[in-house]
Amino acid sequence: MRIALTGGSGKLGRTAVRVLRESGHDVTSFDVVGQRGPGYLQVDLTDYGQVIDALAGVRDGTPGKSYDAIVHLGAIPAPGIRSDVATFENNILSTYHVFQAARTLGIRNIVYASSETVLGLPFEQDPPYLPIDEEYPGRPESTYSLVKHLEETMAREFTRWDPQLKIFGLRFSNVMDPEDYAKFPEYDTDPKNRRWNAWGYIDARDGSQAILKALESDATGFEVFIVAEADTVSDRPNVELVAAEYPDVPVKRELGEHDTLLSIDKARRLLGYEPQHSWRDHRA
Repeated sequence: MRIALTGGSGKLGRTAVRVLRESGHDVTSFDVVGQRGPGYLQVDLTDYGQVIDALAGVRDGTPGKSYDAIVHLGAIPAPGIRSDVATFENNILSTYHVFQAARTLGIRNIVYASSETVLGLPFEQDPPYLPIDEEYPGRPESTYSLVKHLEETMAREFTRWDPQLKIFGLRFSNVMDPEDYAKFPEYDTDPKNRRWNAWGYIDARDGSQAILKALESDATGFEVFIVAEADTVSDRPNVELVAAEYPDVPVKRELGEHDTLLSIDKARRLLGYEPQHSWRDHRA
């Protein structure tokens, strides 16, 4: 596939570009920063003219090839980086522009970064049950999360308008690179340290695997998937973590000793996603 990937300079984006290219795909990174060359195009996603022009594939007056798919990762990536208004305006406009331009140009394969925050992070109010899954309504608790929730609503309506369109929202957990794993033992000093996302994480390489699986799916319509590693960030067993931090939350099934509490069952079932990495493989 010829793929336009927004946010290729970001933490997940850098790995996703590499993994998709290694899988044989032709990937162009759309971002405001990057290295000049055929695999990069400077695009301000808040400017619809730039977005639709870039996705049309024309560069320097030379007719370009159309794109087969879009991976939309470009955004202010977390709460608290910029003001609430700046975060809202940047992220909601960028996503609308990508979705609208894709529909206008007939690009019907879109995979984009939603977020675990839609699940109710930082869980100041307990989740409704454990393991956490995609079955309960979104519970945004920040402007950043509110935008992610609205993007999911927008994607659902876009695919209702165009039944041949596919938009898959991947609710990524906290993205990690291998060098981040040296800090993980610190989390075990107190279960509260990672209560805010139920001790979840996603290795950027497995996040990229999920993107690849989602792109290759023949399904249409809108779906959301939690994307996390198969284990928690903690060496403490789940029974201890849950007793300490979520004692009143109903448990729907056996939790396993270190199995993720952010259920990846749907991604496994519908995408064939299967995590290949764990911080436990990087112990000194």
